[in-house]
Amino acid sequence: MINQNDLCPKDMGRSDDQLIKLDNLMPLLAPFDKPGMEPPLTDPKPAWKEKYCTSLDGYVGIDTLTRPKSKEEEDEFVRKFLSGLEKIFSDANNGVLQPLLLSYEYCAKCNTCSDACHIYTATSNNEMYRPIFRSEVLRKIAKKYFTTSGRLLGGFVGADIDVNWETIARLGELAYRCNLCRRCAQTCPLGLDNSILSKEIRKIFSQEMGIAPTPLHTKGTMLQLKTGSSTGLSKPAFMDTLEFLEEDTEEKFGIKLKFPVDKKNADILVLHNAGEFMAWPENPVAFAILFDEAGLNWTLSSEIMGYDSVNYGLWYDDAQAKKIAMMQMKVAKEIGVKRLVVAECGHAHKASMISGDRMMPDRIPVESCLPLLWDMVKTKRLILDPSKNNFPVTLHDPCNVVRQMGIVEPQRSTLKAICPQFREMTPHGVDNYCCGGGSGFAIMNYANFPEFRTQVASRMKFNQILGAFKGTMEDTSTPKYICAPCSNCKGAMRGILEHYDATEKFNLQYGGLVELMVNALVSLKKPFLEFLE
Repeated sequence: MINQNDLCPKDMGRSDDQLIKLDNLMPLLAPFDKPGMEPPLTDPKPAWKEKYCTSLDGYVGIDTLTRPKSKEEEDEFVRKFLSGLEKIFSDANNGVLQPLLLSYEYCAKCNTCSDACHIYTATSNNEMYRPIFRSEVLRKIAKKYFTTSGRLLGGFVGADIDVNWETIARLGELAYRCNLCRRCAQTCPLGLDNSILSKEIRKIFSQEMGIAPTPLHTKGTMLQLKTGSSTGLSKPAFMDTLEFLEEDTEEKFGIKLKFPVDKKNADILVLHNAGEFMAWPENPVAFAILFDEAGLNWTLSSEIMGYDSVNYGLWYDDAQAKKIAMMQMKVAKEIGVKRLVVAECGHAHKASMISGDRMMPDRIPVESCLPLLWDMVKTKRLILDPSKNNFPVTLHDPCNVVRQMGIVEPQRSTLKAICPQFREMTPHGVDNYCCGGGSGFAIMNYANFPEFRTQVASRMKFNQILGAFKGTMEDTSTPKYICAPCSNCKGAMRGILEHYDATEKFNLQYGGLVELMVNALVSLKKPFLEFLE
């Protein structure tokens, strides 16, 4: 293995069994700074080494990236990658070509981006995870094969990298060590974006080579196209789920809830991440209670693609992203609503409101739920009692909603109005750190990747949480609530709290924004949040 301080981009072509081993992570804050509070990092199993690419850092992010069985397979693998690499710099990639070329050609190597990266910082500044490291590998490969100087002079002009199966496979894996949070882009003095290069590597693997993590593609996008939901939730199952939630809500809270479904010409079509109905059903229930309480004219859709806001193609495959976005918009148009409101799902905000806007010129308006929720509080359409949320609350800012879209204040204003003990993380707003589950990490649970996600990618976020609740952590009688208005972020929070047993040991809780709002309703006679019962 190579000393992390000596690692260079050209080393990606070396024949080492494993380039680096993570053994020096950033310390956690109290009370997790004590010995034995964190499980040790583990080595990859021998069987994984034989089948997958563990030679980057010991972790398996792409479960469909398997070792070739012959020299011919290896050569074909490299050829397909080079073919895809050439295409991303062509007019065929016009949706992202300009920012891609700027980021590819004008990096000053100042490394300002490095200190902004939560993964680089969490690994105690390991060179492998420096944002420009993978970008430099890509530049070396492109220079070697697609420039005259690179072909003729090689190492003399920076084209000093051996390109083989291991090189390309490592680069593919390294593209899945980036959360695509774009914090690096925000700090770059030239406005360049290394996450674009990470995304383009993922695109080459998927669109040109047919290789993508199973949870994102086969069990994500393809399942959604087939059944209507990335969870596999079919229309009949969706309707049964709504009926169950209506009965459960009446039994628990005495509220006769009725989800409006396929209501023609409603003002609002609410689009949830379907994972909420499976993992956190209290979230869509809370939306329904609030919208009814405020007297909004709204509906859900039971049509395929109309009840799941997920669009995983955003992270790895533009062609798949466009299919999903167009089908979701088609449903909204056919039902005749005036606007589509995206519920608490970060990547769905970006996919529906920004990426979708570029893919489809003829659209109905798409909005975030967060300004709407704050308006309901501000205009007193909801009668709320903040004392019902009198426990410490902090806010996680989903990257796609806050940093990438600038929706910063509505959720804060709501929390300040309904949570007397609200406190910010440091830093917060557009400077906040990724939860560690972004760009697909939250659902990538194959082999040992959950360990990388939880102990490395989510490490900075966990420290932010511990810092926000400093002075209250060891008071186990007091619940401490992480408000994460995003489904994937909640998945990452769940992983953190389970990994460190933080709920059991320190009464650390998590959930969305609407759950807190319903809990504060004067009309609700018992706590909506289960941990308060």
